[in-house]
Amino acid sequence: MDKAIRKVWIASGCIFVLLFCSLTYIQFFDAKALADNPWNSRTLYENYGSQRGSIVVDGKEIASSIPSHNGYEYQRVYSDPYVYAPLTGYFSSIYGSTGLENAMNDELSGNSDSQFYDRLAHLFTGGSAQGATVELTIDSQLQTLAYQLLEGHKGAIVALNPKTGEVLAMATSPSYDPNLLSSAQNESVLAQYQKLNNDKSAPLYNRAIAGKTYAPGSTFKIIDAVAALESGKYSAKSVIPNPQEYVLPGTNTALPNYVNGHCSSSQEATIEWALAQSCNTPFAQIAIDLGQDAIARTAKNFGYQDDSLRIPLPVSESVFPSDLSDSTLALSAIGQYDVRTTPLQVAMMSAAIANNGVQMKPNLIRSVKSHNLSSLYEFSAKELRTSTSPKISQQIRDWMVNDVDNGIASGAAVSGVKVAGKTGTAETGVNGQNNSWFTGFAPADDPQVALAVMYEDVSTIEGTQLTAPAAKKLFEAVLNK
Repeated sequence: MDKAIRKVWIASGCIFVLLFCSLTYIQFFDAKALADNPWNSRTLYENYGSQRGSIVVDGKEIASSIPSHNGYEYQRVYSDPYVYAPLTGYFSSIYGSTGLENAMNDELSGNSDSQFYDRLAHLFTGGSAQGATVELTIDSQLQTLAYQLLEGHKGAIVALNPKTGEVLAMATSPSYDPNLLSSAQNESVLAQYQKLNNDKSAPLYNRAIAGKTYAPGSTFKIIDAVAALESGKYSAKSVIPNPQEYVLPGTNTALPNYVNGHCSSSQEATIEWALAQSCNTPFAQIAIDLGQDAIARTAKNFGYQDDSLRIPLPVSESVFPSDLSDSTLALSAIGQYDVRTTPLQVAMMSAAIANNGVQMKPNLIRSVKSHNLSSLYEFSAKELRTSTSPKISQQIRDWMVNDVDNGIASGAAVSGVKVAGKTGTAETGVNGQNNSWFTGFAPADDPQVALAVMYEDVSTIEGTQLTAPAAKKLFEAVLNK
């Protein structure tokens, strides 16, 4: 009998120790992760009971909290919602938070480490915590223009300051109204979220950085050109065969040259001319000659295979495939096959060329200020990596200027200004549709802005009519300020 009782006591003691350890872990070690979880409804209810900080662009609140009489003390509201929704995200009592509402939640809710003394003061005064104001690097006029240029299409536009990494615009389409998801009317929120989530055009995606990645098409030829120069095997004077069809090694499949430029006018091409006319066959041959490792290494130097980038929104990793045969390497060299990227990454590539080969870390946050206006964070430019040498970046810059002056990117030309650019067309394999690209920067001799413009599911002709002309309007908006 004593033995049985002893076993019961031992089992009870073990259960107590396990429960105590679990509770201790949750209370002390896992507390922050649980509090930061966007699905933690308790944290959300607490935040609805306090004055959450504002998100600000050019001095105007684009997300703010106002007194509410709908069951919560405060209501989250968004101005110009469709223009900014991919950035702000939403703050919902049912579905949690996304976008900057999630990425900057600690600061907006007043719970960041840097706001500890504010919270301590509130304990003595009996007041509730107040969140910090988050000011963005976004240029409101450029952001609005970018969204207007996309309206009616699926796509994304990113504009960066190549010298600092500041994100000047990040617009995607289609967009949505986050006010519909921050409402206190739960039935309405449920219905609106289901409608948005089931929408095949995916309005909840921030197409510029996440949710989906894209084949970069001929914009990837910039990386081929850099790899060619870095190898020492090619120079500005090198001449490459330019057949109208190139039979992919080990196959009976012919890779056609680009048909909408002047590629058919010459059987040979320099890299500059091939880039300006976006000829496929010279770059396929260059990639096979250099080998997979050389192209992959250059791609990585421009940001591919980096899964750690935060701006502070998380950014999907851009990928250059591995274990390629010569035939799939040729397709990858023209930005097809399994090459995948984001509009942000394409803009970063051009920004690195514009900035003498140095890629700056992109960032959306200009400053964070507490409710009493003390500074918690101020933007400072940071180098992310060296993508290539100043000499090679200058050569690529000159070639990209020639692409706008004398090539198929002429739609981006701005009178009196040197503009550098490169177009791209990536086949989607669906009903003859393409993803159409433009990337570049201006002024080429003193870059103020680097762009990536991408329209989804358009015909080749429609893409030509949309991408480069959109870039022209964006360049003019920046340069005319």
